[in-house]
Amino acid sequence: MMIAALLLAAGRGERFGAPQPKQYALLLGRPVLRVAAEALLAGGHVQALQPVCAAGEEARIAAMLEGLPHLPPVTGGATRQASVKAGLAALAPLTPSAVLVHDAARPVIPAGTIPTLLAALEARAGAIPAQPVSDTLKRGEGGVIGETVPRAGLFRAQTPQAFRFDTIRAAHEAATAEATDDAQLLEWIGESVALVPGHESNVKITFPEDLARVESTLQPRLLPRIGTGFDVHRLVPGRPLILCGVTIPHELGLDGHSDADVGIHALCDAIYGALAEGDIGRHFPPSQMKWRDADSAQFLVHAMERVRGRGGMLVNADVTLICEQPKIGPHAAAMITRLADIMGVEERRIGVKATTTERLGFPGRGEGIACQAAVSLLVPD
Repeated sequence: MMIAALLLAAGRGERFGAPQPKQYALLLGRPVLRVAAEALLAGGHVQALQPVCAAGEEARIAAMLEGLPHLPPVTGGATRQASVKAGLAALAPLTPSAVLVHDAARPVIPAGTIPTLLAALEARAGAIPAQPVSDTLKRGEGGVIGETVPRAGLFRAQTPQAFRFDTIRAAHEAATAEATDDAQLLEWIGESVALVPGHESNVKITFPEDLARVESTLQPRLLPRIGTGFDVHRLVPGRPLILCGVTIPHELGLDGHSDADVGIHALCDAIYGALAEGDIGRHFPPSQMKWRDADSAQFLVHAMERVRGRGGMLVNADVTLICEQPKIGPHAAAMITRLADIMGVEERRIGVKATTTERLGFPGRGEGIACQAAVSLLVPD
């Protein structure tokens, strides 16, 4: 039994109020229609995905679906019904047993929906997911209530809608008027269409607020993660003094295997700690000569890549340098700018400050510089 699917993306979506159609809008960084296509293909039930688009948009659709198995996009018509008919004609040479018709503006297909629809086709020529109407319905006339419409037995139709291929194609060929959806075409030729449970998350994006609603559905739950880091390096002659990625004029520099940037090292440890991924030495062992005199910025880049690789984000970072000399205040703004640039975040998320030990201990004697760092992350559960 071959299952095909039509991905309808020919509409202009004028109510969305954007320069481009709603199916091209970005949803968590990806086009809505790509997310919809991935949802259609996710369960492995669909063997042939046929995109249908507006004239001249074929290459654009193909680019958005790059990497996904699909047939070359075909041009739709002036109406949804005409677009479905064009898509069915393109699928006809493949002789599928059944076809799913899905709106590209519906990026969420709840788990179990497609198998339930296909199972219903064993007894019916068509099946659609639908939600019972729960709100009281009013028919308006001139800005006032004309009447209350009984909601008993009323459902909100969703997609994908499933049909036996030969039956839905015959229904389109026989149509003499515009239907509101493909299920209505089957009603007109006397075929019964099964209702299967729909889901509130199966939202058709029509207005900008719908996009935000779907994003909240797809966004993984983010939990706060806190990390702290601490590092110390000895001050020695003959080395540049690099703190938080900025070279500071000073007669002494920090001794270490890399460039000994105590600020970045502590910050990296804080990030790795928040991720429960050890410390900087685990990722960049000092025993390896390739890190000799290395720019510590690359360590911080790696730490932030680990955050983003986990789907997380930096909330803020706070760095405290502990030393008597040099004075950090005149360089703090440059350090913030440099750290924000390395980490790819806004400067307002970074804090750099300094303190002394009131001339106590090795920092007080000018023997070295210490640094304490704390970070806050949001990471998917």
